[in-house]
Amino acid sequence: MPSEFPEVSSVSELRYGRDPYLDAWLLHFLYENNLDYLLTPLYNATPEQLRFMVVLEEDQVYVPCSDELFGELVTHRKSQYLTRGYLTAWRVFAALIHEHIKDDYARRRIVTFARHHFRQAVEQHILIPSRLTKRLSGIFLTQSGIDDPYRERKKSYNERVAQFMGTPALDQALHYCPESSLACQRIGDLRWELDRLEMLRLFALSSWADLWHEGPLPDAEALQKGLDQACGDAGNQESLSRALGPREEAKKILYIPNSSGGILFDVLVIKALLRQGHQVMLALKNGFYFQTPTLWDIECDPRLAEALEPARIMPESSVSKNDLLRALREHRFVIITDGTRERLNLYRVSVTFSRAWKEADLIIGKGEPQVRRLIHTGHKFTRDILCFQREEDGSFRLHFKPKAEGIHKFTESDLNDMADEIIHTMRDAKLAGKQVMFYSAIIGSIPGQTKTAIEVVQTFVDYLRFRLEGAFIINPAEHFVQGMDGDDLMYMWERVQRSGLIDVWRFQSVADVEKSFELMDRRVPPVWTGKDATFSTGCTKEMKIALEMQRRHPEMQIIGPNPERFFRRREYGVGKYFDAGIQYL
Repeated sequence: MPSEFPEVSSVSELRYGRDPYLDAWLLHFLYENNLDYLLTPLYNATPEQLRFMVVLEEDQVYVPCSDELFGELVTHRKSQYLTRGYLTAWRVFAALIHEHIKDDYARRRIVTFARHHFRQAVEQHILIPSRLTKRLSGIFLTQSGIDDPYRERKKSYNERVAQFMGTPALDQALHYCPESSLACQRIGDLRWELDRLEMLRLFALSSWADLWHEGPLPDAEALQKGLDQACGDAGNQESLSRALGPREEAKKILYIPNSSGGILFDVLVIKALLRQGHQVMLALKNGFYFQTPTLWDIECDPRLAEALEPARIMPESSVSKNDLLRALREHRFVIITDGTRERLNLYRVSVTFSRAWKEADLIIGKGEPQVRRLIHTGHKFTRDILCFQREEDGSFRLHFKPKAEGIHKFTESDLNDMADEIIHTMRDAKLAGKQVMFYSAIIGSIPGQTKTAIEVVQTFVDYLRFRLEGAFIINPAEHFVQGMDGDDLMYMWERVQRSGLIDVWRFQSVADVEKSFELMDRRVPPVWTGKDATFSTGCTKEMKIALEMQRRHPEMQIIGPNPERFFRRREYGVGKYFDAGIQYL
């Protein structure tokens, strides 16, 4: 690390604003790895979307790699560790070229093109090796026209495992009952112990690559020995118990697999979780990433399609919170895509994946890539994480990482209860002969102005309450609960707004803003000049709801800017309070 940098021992210590040289290096790092949201907003997650998954302070920087790898990236010297990673990426790329590109001219063109990227990575030593792998595989895919060079290999892995699942050796190793190790005083305790034993065995099988790679399969004795090692490890037992919690507690689980072949054992894990009362969201890749299963493998691999037949498939990259919760109410097993064709990279995952993470109680990640990105990092996450892998020596290991302290998840039930409480007050007001008015206004649509926005709204609502006799006015700013994000708020308020109890729906106008500052005896700041509800993407969504409700209840009045002025905007940003920006055609 350059001498002018402050010492950083973990990625969790990275902050902007503490050292100008480190700030510059971080900006350079994000730019070179193509992870800067401001530079490439169509490909990278917003800071708000990242906070669905990672616990970040306002000035904190998320780095999608392990502490060990970051230490090598930030050093001023050439790193052998990084060089090995780059060489591995090149060897994988070269193998693809050798196997699939037979034309000599095309091979030379593609290899020479890719070599420029490779040399740049080796020279600069700032590129995460998995990002180089992504770039090289992207070059191969675009230049060769082959959409998935591993398709047949993945099908053969799944076929081999499917046949192995029917063998007596596996049946004996998976289902034998170790009577001497079970102490039963209550039937429920015995059932929980058996469930835990089955889960550990399935996890161990799911990570045992010899079962689907070429070569001799282990016999019954070797299988039983391997499973006994996994189940007899006290650390593995403790990690699983902490992750699943009390046996009566049903969880929503986001499951991240790692390899074809093993995916069929992953499905058995999921079926065991479903039987125990949990719900599972399985996240598959959105395109080729070597042996990792993709959403599109289901269409061409009959073994995988048969295994996943009971699941509801949601291929959309950006489902709303309402749609995801509706799917989870109707189906206990849902398949989504993480939106990427690379290692787990929370900057690049889809909106659907981010919302699935946010709705989950537990994240289960399989394999070394998930262990490095989720366990071997100083970053803290918003949900409990259970990762499992097979070590280089063949031993099986479970890792548990609890969610960050102080994180509160607002469940669907919590949000519904909060909405119903407001609806109850609205109904009481109508019974008392009052008119119910809902006031939609900018709350956080101007970055850095949230506190002022709340002042502006509160001042104007107080003014309306003084001026309008017999009006019951709902001010959303008065119902904010610490820890709620934009998704939570929009979900809760939509339930209130669709109650059919609103008589007047008022949207903040420029005149409202100017009157608020006048009442506060302050001049309108430049950043507020000309602002109204049309500058809030949340209000844009609310205008759509207001127009729908007016069609059902024609007597409801809508006051404020012309509705057409709202719809020049994009959909509100994921988890954002503030504007996603005007989309010019």
